[in-house]
Amino acid sequence: MSDEKPLKSAFELAMEKLRDRDRRDGDAGVGALTPRQKKRIAELRQAAQAKLAEIEILHRGRLAGAQGQPEELAKIEERYGIDRRRVESKLESDIARIKRGEAPGDDD
Repeated sequence: MSDEKPLKSAFELAMEKLRDRDRRDGDAGVGALTPRQKKRIAELRQAAQAKLAEIEILHRGRLAGAQGQPEELAKIEERYGIDRRRVESKLESDIARIKRGEAPGDDD
């Protein structure tokens, strides 16, 4: 059983497929980024960090309010994971758009 690998999440599988497609299409290495692209990527990462911190604070508050309620705690944990993955996924897709020379979406 030690040869078994842990199951991958849907996000990990999707990212793996995108990397494979990029390698196949010859788009694995995007050229050097412009200073403007680097600045925009840094801004996006900073905004994502702030959003993740906000989600963390709200999560802790919800956990404190649901002590002793296992079903509620499970729902809170699930929602927390979904919210984190949503922010991280949006960040990655926005960065990919910038690297391709497109404007990232502002749909929060």
